[in-house]
Amino acid sequence: MDLSSPFVITISRQLGSGGAYLGQQLSRKLNIHYADREIITKAAEQLSVLEEKVDSRNEKVQSFWSSFLQFSAFAPDVYIPQKIMEPTDYELFTIQSEIIKRIAREHSAVIIGRCGFHLFRDHPNHLSIFLHAGIAFRKSRIRNLYNVSDETAAKMIAESDKGRALYCKTFTGKEWTDAKNYDISLDTEKTGIENAVELILYYLNHKTLNY
Repeated sequence: MDLSSPFVITISRQLGSGGAYLGQQLSRKLNIHYADREIITKAAEQLSVLEEKVDSRNEKVQSFWSSFLQFSAFAPDVYIPQKIMEPTDYELFTIQSEIIKRIAREHSAVIIGRCGFHLFRDHPNHLSIFLHAGIAFRKSRIRNLYNVSDETAAKMIAESDKGRALYCKTFTGKEWTDAKNYDISLDTEKTGIENAVELILYYLNHKTLNY
């Protein structure tokens, strides 16, 4: 990997494993662009919908009935109120993917989630990372980050894992947690999140020296 040329780091992560924090630290230490919330903002602008609408569907696939209602809205004999006319999963994924690729053309960048590992699979200067950790560790972080109960934290994790796995399978045909999809897979409970940052930086510097 050549750090003197534009490069992209993609981070796929389980909820509570520290992906956002780790991505921000890599961005700061490498002095490169960090893209997460920006993707939601730009997608909402392009689709002319509220950011909250895009955020609520971030890395998720809608249920059958939600998708059915959207499809039915185009049928001439079915009236669907305008307020539920939202972009399809495919439209949202396509627009976010275009935004992500545009960001990577303009900057060296850290990209969080959204199947980035797959979008940049043929990029010549790309490092893909997957972060995971044990349930107890993740629940503890979620409780502290969001000030929620242990039960709520567990529910958030279960829903996120299920949603991200389905999202990845739907748009890439790949298993989200399969280590073969990534250059590096780290258990942040075992390494510690700060150490995980340093391990990735060490890997980058080593790869640069041996490029």
